[in-house]
Amino acid sequence: MAKRLVTVVLSVALVVAAMTGCGKGGEETTSAQTAVEGSVDPAGNEAGDETVDAAEDPAAAETADTVGNTMDETADAAVDPAGNPAAEDSGTEAVTVRVGSLKGPTSMGLVYLMDQAQKGETANQYEFKMTAAADELLPAMISGDLDIVLIPANVASVLYMKTEGGVSVLDINTLGVLYMVSGDQKIREMEDLRGRTIYLTGKGTTPDYVLQYLLKENGLTTADVTLEYKSEAAEVAAVLAGNPEAVGVLPQPFVTAACAQNEELSVVMDLTGQWDVLQEKSGNGQGKSQLVTGVTVVRNGFLEEHQEAAAVFMAEHKASAAYANEHVEEAAQLVVNAGIIEKAPVAVKAMPACNITYIDGEDMKAALSGYLAVLCEQDAASVGGGLPGDDFYYMP
Repeated sequence: MAKRLVTVVLSVALVVAAMTGCGKGGEETTSAQTAVEGSVDPAGNEAGDETVDAAEDPAAAETADTVGNTMDETADAAVDPAGNPAAEDSGTEAVTVRVGSLKGPTSMGLVYLMDQAQKGETANQYEFKMTAAADELLPAMISGDLDIVLIPANVASVLYMKTEGGVSVLDINTLGVLYMVSGDQKIREMEDLRGRTIYLTGKGTTPDYVLQYLLKENGLTTADVTLEYKSEAAEVAAVLAGNPEAVGVLPQPFVTAACAQNEELSVVMDLTGQWDVLQEKSGNGQGKSQLVTGVTVVRNGFLEEHQEAAAVFMAEHKASAAYANEHVEEAAQLVVNAGIIEKAPVAVKAMPACNITYIDGEDMKAALSGYLAVLCEQDAASVGGGLPGDDFYYMP
């Protein structure tokens, strides 16, 4: 068993590293009484080791107005009418839930929950761990040292495959965060990219898969455009700063920081919007697919033993995501306090474009399964070699 566990951990780490193109960074574990610090790297999959600063190197990663399906009665009882967890009267079991997340938009949707937990105002007890890369969370998830993780959608599928169905998705926590940035205002649709060079982060990462899918569905191939890959979003931003007429694909909050540094730059296309247009036209049964960035995954062993605590977490996570969307300035300060973004003005501008959300149940399954099917069609290895089964999608 020990030998098999080591093999699984190593194989997951290698696959994730290959897909995300992320270098490993440090990690930090926080209890409910400990401040969370860190940074975000924007390879499109929330990995890196620098804090966001409009005057320096911004970090990047992955808010929509949507809030997912309601929880069951037990979960709803854990949140009072004001949206705050009802810590005293929920009747929940005394369980410490260990949550891992990435230093970016997925953690932005958690900051209110982190703050409430630090104050002792949550129904569950929590320990939070933020890291720079997904491959730092997965071994802890496999070994049972973490109960819940917030990771890129395709990485969740890989984890499911490698653990032979040992994890389930609770919710979608972030939708698309990718934008096309340029000083050339003539670019308005995909056809306008014909003959152009597009700068983006590493080959085989989420930005690469998404862009190639959008090009293909709009009648373009890599023969019609030149894709210039950079190791990190800071390099893409540097190209755009030196030549505003260039075209680059960047994730939030990097987009906001880059545009703040150079007033000639602006968003010329929202890739999430482009994805949605294609899905509306689709006749292949993927009409409800959405461009999904981050999902929340639970160990099935934890779920089986502590189903009530998991339901409470879902309710508290839902309230936290709603707070991030409805109280942007207050949430932005919590993001700064957590060390995710360095300056509050950048966080305030970036958060509405980070597509922080909470979607669970059937809506989650429809959006996520369609997205994974698109990735699998392009490269099965990107989702672990095949599509996960129905048990991958947790139905409360």
